[in-house]
Amino acid sequence: MTVRQVTKRRIEPAGAGPGRWERVYAVVRRIPRGRVATYGQVAALAGLGRQARQVGYALHALPGEGYAPWHRVVNARGAISLPPRAGADVTQRLRLEREGVRFDARGRIDFKRFGWRPGARTARRPERPTARFTSAAPSPPRPASASPRSAAPPANARGRRPR
Repeated sequence: MTVRQVTKRRIEPAGAGPGRWERVYAVVRRIPRGRVATYGQVAALAGLGRQARQVGYALHALPGEGYAPWHRVVNARGAISLPPRAGADVTQRLRLEREGVRFDARGRIDFKRFGWRPGARTARRPERPTARFTSAAPSPPRPASASPRSAAPPANARGRRPR
């Protein structure tokens, strides 16, 4: 006889990984580009409570490369948790940087700027232009009478204008 655990959505056998892991993958797929979430945040949203380690196990067992954006999940300090062997930590950092996520000098991510807040409408910040747009013909200079300050009397020694 197997012990069953009742969750909000369905009844699962105790210790059944795949049902829980599918919920983890569904949450991870919702993280938008350029944002990150913590293992604990994903666990809470997947209905696992405070079982952040289960999220790590689920992401380690991903069925395929494009199945879920695993690189958008970091630890609670905003750092990459993967060990440096086999270069997976470098892969995660490069993928995040390609999406616009920036790391500080200690290798951490600022959650105020790049953290995912589910349910909040996050408008993408426009990229700053790298070059100014120039037209072939420069715009003509404005006449002095068009300036709003040209009609005002000059300032006195204290920098104030007379009334």
